[in-house]
Amino acid sequence: MHELSIAEAVLDVALRHADGRRVMAVELRVGHLRQVVPPALEFAFELVAHGTVLEGAELRMEVVPAEGVCRACGAESRFDGFPLRCSACDGFDVEVVRGEELLVDSLELESNPRIREARTPSGLATSGG
Repeated sequence: MHELSIAEAVLDVALRHADGRRVMAVELRVGHLRQVVPPALEFAFELVAHGTVLEGAELRMEVVPAEGVCRACGAESRFDGFPLRCSACDGFDVEVVRGEELLVDSLELESNPRIREARTPSGLATSGG
């Protein structure tokens, strides 16, 4: 199940960028050609996130369709699966331009609920955020 190794990689990226803050949601862009099974990735993510600042975070996935350009005729095609074939000339010499992505697109972090106390020049305490 390659979803477990993907979940671990997503966790590593999110932990580095969260800098100790609780993560509420992780948004991913997953290319169709990555052949990720979304429920399996969600399950694996829950497992690896347990006990971290990502525990309970929502995993939001956008599946990016596979698209390419034929090197022979220049036509653009959308691919549903293998083999990758030009929809115009049926050729196999295509360059994939979308659909191989695997990106952590954004993180939704919990805002810091603590209110910092600051001192004005006169010495009076004020609330700051």
